[in-house]
Amino acid sequence: MNQLVLAVGSRLLAVHQWLYETSDGRIGAILGGRPMLLLRTVGRRTREPRTAALLYVRDGDGYVVIASKGGAPQHPGWFHNLTAEPNVEIQVGRDRMPVRARIAEGEERSRLWARADEVNQGQYAAYQSRTNRSIPVVVLDPR
Repeated sequence: MNQLVLAVGSRLLAVHQWLYETSDGRIGAILGGRPMLLLRTVGRRTREPRTAALLYVRDGDGYVVIASKGGAPQHPGWFHNLTAEPNVEIQVGRDRMPVRARIAEGEERSRLWARADEVNQGQYAAYQSRTNRSIPVVVLDPR
């Protein structure tokens, strides 16, 4: 049953991302009451453009995303792309902006994790319980 839920969820997220991209942000900035952004990276191996639709929370001028991958044992591809090249672009609604990614640590990570988990209605805590890896909290600071 868990695999079916993950497969359906993945397909719905793919449709959501497609709508967000093809409408140039007119549709998709909110999903189920949660704020969403498009993260644009470059593949660390392929050098091809990659886009991921992600839930975010604001922290000052920055945007915070969680590299959960639904609690999978490995980090999502976009996280590996960010570690290879932290200068990326995000789109929030129709606004695009260059940002630099960094991984939150210590108290900052704890604070941002709690805020993101609250916005995501406890799902990040559930994802963390499924994996042994510490799920990264990524801050995207405007450049």
